[in-house]
Amino acid sequence: MITVEELGSLYLAFELTAKRYGSRPFLRAPALSTKEYADDAIEYSYESAKARVDELIRGYAAEDLRRGDRVAIAFDSRLQNYLHLLALNALGVSIVPLNSSATAEELGHIISHSDSRLLVSLTKYRERLAGLEICDVITEESLNTSCQQPILENVTEHSLSSEAALLYTSGTTGKPKGCVLSNEYFLAIGCWYIGLGDICQLDENDRLLTPLPPNHMNALCTSFTAMLLCGGCVIQLDRFHPRTWWEMVRDEKATVIHCLGVMTAILLTLPEDESDDFSAQLKFCFGPGSDPKHQNAFEQRFGFPLIEAWAMTETGAGGMTIAYKEPRHVGQRCIGMPLESMDHRIVDEKGIDLPSGEAGEFLVRQKGGNPRRYFFSGYHKDETATEESWKGGWWHTGDVVREGPDGSLFFVDRRKNVIRRSGENIAAVEVEAVLLQHPDIDGCAVCAVPDKIRGDEVFAFIISNKEIEARAIFDHCMGYLTYYKVPGYIALVPELPLTASQKVSRGVIKQLARKSLANADCEDLRKFKKRIKR
Repeated sequence: MITVEELGSLYLAFELTAKRYGSRPFLRAPALSTKEYADDAIEYSYESAKARVDELIRGYAAEDLRRGDRVAIAFDSRLQNYLHLLALNALGVSIVPLNSSATAEELGHIISHSDSRLLVSLTKYRERLAGLEICDVITEESLNTSCQQPILENVTEHSLSSEAALLYTSGTTGKPKGCVLSNEYFLAIGCWYIGLGDICQLDENDRLLTPLPPNHMNALCTSFTAMLLCGGCVIQLDRFHPRTWWEMVRDEKATVIHCLGVMTAILLTLPEDESDDFSAQLKFCFGPGSDPKHQNAFEQRFGFPLIEAWAMTETGAGGMTIAYKEPRHVGQRCIGMPLESMDHRIVDEKGIDLPSGEAGEFLVRQKGGNPRRYFFSGYHKDETATEESWKGGWWHTGDVVREGPDGSLFFVDRRKNVIRRSGENIAAVEVEAVLLQHPDIDGCAVCAVPDKIRGDEVFAFIISNKEIEARAIFDHCMGYLTYYKVPGYIALVPELPLTASQKVSRGVIKQLARKSLANADCEDLRKFKKRIKR
């Protein structure tokens, strides 16, 4: 199999695959996902995608972009994300994918913090994004793609370490951090995926259907790069459509699907049907974060494996695990065995290694002379946070796992104060910062509480010296945060539990939140958490 080093860059890898697979399908958006802007499905073969990418290269070359620049893109979940990624990669320019449903404040932070030279958006977002007055905003249509300048003059020399994308992910210290992802990062994930084999065998005949957004690692780096390298086809949905999901899977002739735990939970609530068995069509579902109680039921009902895995945007292929072969320990949240290329430790709060079977923080690194190989390159403008997470030469994941007698790893919990709702990471301190902007709120604490469908839900304790309604607090948050970050539960309390150093006791807060939820001592605002078209 070809190696990361031989591929060189994402664009050069695409060039090789396009020559080999030509007319075979590469990118597809079904009619249900394109109905707002096209009359039918949209599909690119490898050769037609190459032609479009070449046009975009000419268009971007005319924008006087230089190697090392960044371009923010706002294309929702459309195929343009992948085409523009490849075109800009050819020029040595990095992309910064945006979530268009984010608030102006959230978008402004990312665009400004990333130092983006240019922002390319769908026409419907141009006016709103231009109003941020941070950088030039254009639409895809305004790129001069008719220029006849030879492509070879535009394509720059690459290094594996050069930046391909800057992805923003919620951490534990407030605003989202920018994860610098190199060409090597992308290619290593693709090679890792197509090299797994066993249950997760992939080849040029595969059609991988995903409803996950391209501004996240799963779609942008994992499924896209894997299909690009093996000659398969990415079927990109605009979002998850539960009622038409299985019809879509069948009509699109998908062989692999990507989901999140929240989605598999929803699919199990649908009425059972005699056509539920997909054992003859689907190889597997890559569905990390599924409720362990659902895994066996899902596999029995739909007829194919639901594969658990673990990764972070920061760890890339350097510290990724997946239960791609037996024993998978179905229903026990098994995330597989460590790959031979990966070192790992399980430690207590003092950093002391724990005996097998005991749960502790998961530390990972690559074996050999470069422990950071295939990991992200670091947090943009935050070397301190990068080095803190790499202290002692190990990446500190903040996740708690345990190791079984056969070497399998089992996910237990998250040690960091991050809420994982429907596959989105939410920093509790980011929500708290917005709450404290309200003039009537004197103190607050935010944490996760369990949710049967979404994994976690956001719970907020509020201290106020004035009479204030939970709905008013909710509406305040909706003005500053993307809808999924807004508290689904709010409880007004006279005080918060503090540690000896007068900090909020996060452990006690989590216990109180669960107790408050069980006793219905809080306002349930989940029904108001809806995506806003901004």
